[in-house]
Amino acid sequence: MPCSAVTLSIATICAIIATALLAIAFSTDNWLHYDVWRNQIQAFAAKHSDAESLMHNMNVKYYYYTRTRGLFRICYPKERPPTSAVPTYLSPIETHCSNIDYFPQAEDEKIANEDATSRLHLARSCIALFIISFVTIFCAFWTGLSGCWKRSSGAITATSILLLVTCLLAAGAMGLWHTVEFFEKEKVVGEDYFQQWNTVGFALSDPKVSLINIYQPKVLRDNTKIAYDWSYIVAWAGIGTCLLSAILLSGAAVCLRNEREKEEQLNLQYLMPVYSQKQPPYPPYANYAQPQIYPGPYYHGSQYGPYNY
Repeated sequence: MPCSAVTLSIATICAIIATALLAIAFSTDNWLHYDVWRNQIQAFAAKHSDAESLMHNMNVKYYYYTRTRGLFRICYPKERPPTSAVPTYLSPIETHCSNIDYFPQAEDEKIANEDATSRLHLARSCIALFIISFVTIFCAFWTGLSGCWKRSSGAITATSILLLVTCLLAAGAMGLWHTVEFFEKEKVVGEDYFQQWNTVGFALSDPKVSLINIYQPKVLRDNTKIAYDWSYIVAWAGIGTCLLSAILLSGAAVCLRNEREKEEQLNLQYLMPVYSQKQPPYPPYANYAQPQIYPGPYYHGSQYGPYNY
């Protein structure tokens, strides 16, 4: 009893914590933090007389602003782009955000080439795996409730398997998310992303192109710091806690099975059949004679003879 009760209690607490952590990570917008040093970019532009295009982009392009990015939104904790250029709204935590478009138009640059299309499909698959993982957690809740109520090792084992599947699905979603991040850093998937910030768009031999336009993307790349934020850490913590819960539930199922077998062995002793013995009920003693069966004769009927009143 102590083994299964303690293990089940700890596993249940871990499962609740894992669900909460995954839900928080899924719904918040702090997976990546882009810290853009706008003052240094403005100082660079001030040194060049032909920096009109750079100043224009700083005011209308969202990637010239410090921001955080989640699975569904891009939020601006400091300055934000004008709503005429980037539509924003106030999120529940009082931060101005814009939605990430997972279904762009056919002419959009985000699906202009094969790498950009692959990145978009990977991002959608990441969201889908997270949703499926929440479905398996919901199923694990009901099987776990049934197992605890009936003290069934089979139901507890099923709950452990479901939580392990949840852990694998969420880990797969994180793998897809990192693949999307790799595409954004190493592949040409759009001017919004890091790789294309270092692209030289014009030839130096073209007399119509100024140096500011050639080195403008590199200015942004050199003055932007990208770091993982707390939502990303919370997601991995939820996956680890989910795995721990699955292991503990598996151990609790083994404990329940062993306790059930011990109970059956104890109950079996009380169910053994008792056979009559053809022996005197008490053993003979040295100073007393062995009890004998009365030889007879036996009388049938009334003790008062033939007269019955």
